[in-house]
Amino acid sequence: MGRQKLTPDADVIAATVRVVSRIGPGKLTLAEVAKEAGLAPATLVQRFGSKRGLLLAVARTGANGAQECFARIRSKHKSPLMALLASLEEMTGLCETPEMMANNLAFLEIDLTDPEFHKLALAGARATLAEYRALLNEAVEAGEILRCDTARVARALSAMCGGSMLTWAILREGKAARFLRQDIEMVIGPLRVRKRPHRIQ
Repeated sequence: MGRQKLTPDADVIAATVRVVSRIGPGKLTLAEVAKEAGLAPATLVQRFGSKRGLLLAVARTGANGAQECFARIRSKHKSPLMALLASLEEMTGLCETPEMMANNLAFLEIDLTDPEFHKLALAGARATLAEYRALLNEAVEAGEILRCDTARVARALSAMCGGSMLTWAILREGKAARFLRQDIEMVIGPLRVRKRPHRIQ
């Protein structure tokens, strides 16, 4: 049997995400990630081969982790609509400041221009849209929102959230999560089923 890794790859990936958010992928070095993860740089080279290999591992984890992420959010919310709102707000965790937003946009630039990264970004985007649509379908069946084209609403929400976060980073009005929630309500609000008050006999 091989020796057990003292620091799991998942922890190294999480450390890399933190470093990317702090300084961006361009300035990221294996030494910086190793320091964040409590490892020697040589260990990262042994596991991931290079900086590119490490960043691809981060992208691969994001692409493959959609179902796990949504399952975790679903476990905290009985309401499909509340789970949907929580999942949409999840992105603000990596963009709590305009600087973090800029650094993560730098990673997006790699996703859009490098074919290997784009393949993973595309898979992740499709999986995320499918999860949004599934929650919208469940919200319809639960009587929380009106019947609608859930595929189009899912895409509209995804596009709106990305634009909302970018707008917040420019305007810098209040907290990102609150700013985003207000914009989400502009899309979801008209679809909410309004409960009629009970008449007193």
